[in-house]
Amino acid sequence: MKKLILFWLIVAGLLHAEVINAPASKTLLAKQIPIVDIRTPGEWKETGLVKGSIPIMFFDEKGGYNVDRFMLQLKAKVDTTKPFALICRTGSRTSMLAPFLAQTYGYTVYNLQGGIMTAYRAGLPIVPYQ
Repeated sequence: MKKLILFWLIVAGLLHAEVINAPASKTLLAKQIPIVDIRTPGEWKETGLVKGSIPIMFFDEKGGYNVDRFMLQLKAKVDTTKPFALICRTGSRTSMLAPFLAQTYGYTVYNLQGGIMTAYRAGLPIVPYQ
């Protein structure tokens, strides 16, 4: 019986999982959804960050990654029971990571299409990486 209840809890959680593909925009910022910037520190220094975003590197400079490390940092900085957004340089990396997080963990994730490049064109506030 306990296994059946656990199974249904997991299934119910996954039913709420969703990836929302949307460009970085002032409308999205107004919703105050946390934005997690998954780029590398070098990229953050080069272009800055969307104001208020949370830098947590997923892929390193060589394309490697550590899911456990990322998840620890994500859960420490973001309430993953609520929707959050992912941003990278152009949206390529987030288009891979967002579905993984939604399918594996049941999260609702905004994939910010076009990444920081679209954020610049949309006139979003960009701040230097410290």
